[in-house]
Parts: sequence; structure tokens; C-alpha cells
Amino acid sequence: MSDMITADLVDLDLAAETKEAAARSLAERMVARGRVTDLDGFLADVAAREAQMPTGLDGGIGIPHCRSEHVTEPTLAFGRPAEGIDFGAPDGPADLIFLIAAPAGADDAHLTILSALARRLMDPDFTAALRAATDPAATASLISGDTAPSAPTAAPEPEPETAAPAEEPPPAPFRVVAVTSCPTGIAHTYMAAEALEQAGQAEGVEVVVEPQGSAGFTRIDPAVIAAADGVIFAHDVPVREKERFAGKPTVDVGVKAGINRPAELIAEVRDKAARGETTAPAGTGSPVDEAGGPGEGYGTKLRKWLMSGVSYMVPFVAAGGLLIALGFAIGGYTIDKAPSVAEHFVWTDSTSWAALLFQVGGLAFSFLVPVLAGYIAYGMADRPGLVPGFVGGSIALTINAGFLGGLAAGLIAGGTVMAIQRVKVPAALRGIMPVVVIPLISSAVVGFLMFLVVGKPIAELQKALTDWLSGLSGANAIILGVVLGLMMCFDLGGPLNKVAYAFAVGGLANPNDGSLKVMAAVMAAGMVPPLAMALATVVRGALFTRTERENGKAAWVLGASFITEGAIPFAAADPLRVIPSAMAGGAVTGALSMLFECTLRAPHGGIFVLPLIGNPVLYLIAILAGTAVSASLVILLKGMGRRGGKDPDRDGVPDTESGTAPKVPVTV
Repeated sequence: MSDMITADLVDLDLAAETKEAAARSLAERMVARGRVTDLDGFLADVAAREAQMPTGLDGGIGIPHCRSEHVTEPTLAFGRPAEGIDFGAPDGPADLIFLIAAPAGADDAHLTILSALARRLMDPDFTAALRAATDPAATASLISGDTAPSAPTAAPEPEPETAAPAEEPPPAPFRVVAVTSCPTGIAHTYMAAEALEQAGQAEGVEVVVEPQGSAGFTRIDPAVIAAADGVIFAHDVPVREKERFAGKPTVDVGVKAGINRPAELIAEVRDKAARGETTAPAGTGSPVDEAGGPGEGYGTKLRKWLMSGVSYMVPFVAAGGLLIALGFAIGGYTIDKAPSVAEHFVWTDSTSWAALLFQVGGLAFSFLVPVLAGYIAYGMADRPGLVPGFVGGSIALTINAGFLGGLAAGLIAGGTVMAIQRVKVPAALRGIMPVVVIPLISSAVVGFLMFLVVGKPIAELQKALTDWLSGLSGANAIILGVVLGLMMCFDLGGPLNKVAYAFAVGGLANPNDGSLKVMAAVMAAGMVPPLAMALATVVRGALFTRTERENGKAAWVLGASFITEGAIPFAAADPLRVIPSAMAGGAVTGALSMLFECTLRAPHGGIFVLPLIGNPVLYLIAILAGTAVSASLVILLKGMGRRGGKDPDRDGVPDTESGTAPKVPVTV
């Protein structure tokens, strides 16, 4: 580690009052050493990582860190401010700050070294030595491991006068296996592992941890897992190969809980084992990790369950929808009447190729509702929810309940499996529960409810919605366009954006004139935010940092491709100006698209599916109008923020290209 930190990268009198200022001060030392090539770009990556989860730890430690393309080699800088700086730790500000920079493609050896440092931070002798250090070179040596911290020597205990009587051999210790992981896999992953191991030693519990870090991971021996009495997942990213730990008492928490309260987690898993609980709570695994923790309300959990299904559905929508659109483009709108290509295909006939594309796309598109239902159930109940979810989604198609039926089937399937999982079963049956018993019972329950109870009312509701879209015109259509435009641009690819998109895609399952208008309005509005930000960086580049102007170049392509997320870097840095501007432009575009009666048969593709759009010239006018509105508003709002002097969001350091002060992105 001696190559990663030198005396030049140590600041024992760090002059900073905020975590942003501390990161900038330490990053400037990295720039001076040639370890970081773009200060603002690197700080943006640090801020983005900080936004995912605060990097403050109990004991007065802050470890801002990230993987960045602006880092030339793994580097560590250390700062010790006179006053503590708030990094979000529960016990207060940090006075020991480590800035860890890893290249985007850092090799495993360096990441392993950084992970070793993370473990050492759990040693009180190490942190005490850092607080007492007075020389930067000696501090760098201490951090790199070349110098060991001095530890007080304990006085020898007097030997007993008489030998203790022989005792019965102690009972077998409680055994725990654990997995730790964090988004970057550099620091929190290994600190949580170290904390759990130390707590286990203190409690007399055998703890074996599998840190799933950036340097890869070594799987725990299956025999050790089989012998374990409980499982702890301390993670902020999906647990890899989580099925290995099925059927055991499980505690599932974020990685910081593994660092801050490891003894409580061990006590909790022991308590679960004593009660005979063997089901991991909903919210573990991918995308189950995101399905709501125990402290979240039902509304939050429901949103995440639904987004789980939508996220898996989108690839089927994109692939199937685009293939269908290509079929229409080549063979015309009567291609849906072509015979099966399995029975009739002429290699030299373009119509046969169009029919092939259309029919393959149609098959891919037919998975839309079952996949939606299956992965909603998966988000709620993990793998056992897949079978009843897919069965329920297929039933929804059979009874013409459509997209709404898929939503209901997924929730019913997930809820049914979760109810079954709460039932205590003998240990001998635990192994077959996820593979046989749960899928069997839950599929029967879901089938009964979908066919005989809720399916018909949902099918009637779906038909009413389809009829409403078919007759949509005039002011009602414009209002719907405004609402959909606002939803598409509010969170730029987040839950509201996905709800609007899913609503539009659901209409393509049974297309009519109204549903095709909705799809066109949704895609047009979703293209506006990145295009507007790109335009604004060209028209008034002085209002943006160098990094934002670079992002603007990419935003042209992202916006044209209907990737709304291309505007996220701008919104993250300045949400109060960017998001309202984007929403205004999206509302204008959505309204104009509906007013012009533009239609779209493809669920994705941006300007690249322009030949498939009804009224394409007016459609482009709608997009250009919304882009102009958003760009004008964001320029106006940013310009107002700079009147009368320095922009309050900027740090006052001159930008070498524009003469303005570069902005350190603050992710909200």
C-alpha cells in the first residue's frame, strides 16, 4: 500500500468544514500527484457515491470513496480536520477522513489492499494512533502498514493457586454465516465483515463472512453453510447466489447496520433460530433487495414491488415492440395477416422477412404480462414467487385481463407465497418447501382467484379502459398528454416515469388509435429532458461546469434514443432548476403530440423509429417545442441564480475554460 499513499497525500490540518470541501481538498492533492485527471469529474463521482449511502462510520470516521474513470491508479488520501465534519454517521461528525479513489477497472490486488485498510479501521489502536500522529510521513507509513500502531501491554494475570476442577466440555457454539456487500465493494463491505467477526468472537459465536467486494469473492464452503444455525445479510447490492443460504433463520439489513450494530444482528439471528423462523424477509436479493426494508411503509414497498416487475418487463417490451415495428415498416400494416413463417417462408421475399420479424416480436411481446406478474411476485417473495406469478400472468392473458390483470396476479402470487412462508414447518420439510410445496400450493391458490374471483372484474375494467382510450379526443386527450408528460419528466426514469411508460406499453398489448396516441406522447415527452439539457449547454455553456458540458454532448444521443436518464447528471447537480424546467417542456410536448394526433406502434427507439410514427413532421415539432421550452427555462433559472454576484451553488474556483466557477455536484 506504500505506493497508494505518501506524505504528500496526508493532511493533518485539513482546513474544511463540509464533506464536499474535505473531498475537494484531498482530491486536489491527488490531482497534484497525477493520480486524478479531472477534478470536477472525480468529485462528481464521489458525490454520486455519497448520495447512494452516507460514508460516515461510528467512531469519528469518514470514508468517501468511488470508482471513477478519472482516476489513473488506486490512491488513498488522509485528512484530519480540527473540527469534526458530518459524514452522516449516527454518533456524530468525523475527524479521521479517508478519500479512496479506485480506477473504473482497478485490478483485484489493489482493491484487496484497500479492503484490508477498511478492516483495520475497526481496530481502536489503529484509529488512536492516527489521532495522535504528528508527522505526515509517519502517518502515511502507519496507514500503509509499514508501521504498526503501538498498543498498551496488559499486566500479566496471577496464576491460580490451585488447578480448577475438570469441567464438562462446552456445548457447540452457535454458528453464523454472513454476506456483506456495498455499491462500490471497497470499504463498507470489508468493514462490516470485520465488525461481524469481532462481535462473534466477543459473543462466543462462530461467524464466517463472505465479503462480496469489487475484488471478487470466495464462496463459503457449502459444508459450512449447511452446518450454520443462522444467516446474516448486510448488503446494499444484491447478494450473489443467495439461494445457497435458503431455509435458514435470516437477518437482512443494510451494510451499515453490519458495521454499527453487529452484536445486535447476531442476537437477532439467534432469537430467530430459537423461535424456529426459517424464512428470509421479503426484500433480499435482486431485485428483492429493493423491495422494502422493515422500516418502510406499505406504500413504499408496493411501489418497489411494482417497479421490480416493470424493470424485468422492459427488455421484452423493447425487443418485441421494435421487432413488431420493423415488421410493419418492411411489410406494411397488413403484415399481421401473413401466415406463419414456420409453414410459409420465401428467402427472396421481403414480405416473408417482415412476417418473420413481426411474428418473433409478437411472441416476445406475449411474455409482457406473465413477466410483469412473475417478477412482481419475485420482488415480494423471492424465487418461490416466480411460478405462481407467471401462472397468474398467463391466466390474465387467457381471460383478457391484460396489463391490469398482470399487476393483480403478481401481487396475489407474492402475497400468497409470503403467507405460506410464515407457516412453521418441520425441519425435514424445509428443503422441499421452496421447490415443491410453495409453488404447488401458491399456483393452485392464484389460479382459483384469477379464474373464479378477481379475474372477470379486472377484465371488465381493462375493457373499459381500452374503450376509453379508443374514444379519446379533444381536450381530454390534451389533458392526458400533459399529465403523461409531467410524469415522464418528474423523476427522469424513476417510479413515476416508469408508471407512465408502463401505462403506455400496456395499451400496445391491445392496440387501438387511442393507445397508439398515448405511446407517442409518452416517448416524445421522455426525449425532452436530455435534449433540452444538451441544447442549454450549447446555448449558454458558461452556466454549466466543464463536466456538465461534456455530459451535454452525450445527452444529444441519449435524448434522441428516448433514454430519459440522460438528464440525471444535470438534475442531480441542480434539481430545483432542472426538474421543473424538464417537466414544463415534457408537458408541452405531451399536449402537442396528443393535439396533433400522432401515433406510435413501437414502444421504444426515439427518432430511429420515425418512419413508424403517424404524423411524423408534427411529432418532431412537438419534441422541438418542448425541448425549446425546457432549455429556455433552465437557462433563465440558472441565469437568475447568478445575478448580483457569484452563483450560490458554486464554490468560487475559476473554470479554466469558461471563466466561471465550476460546480461540485450535490446529489439529492
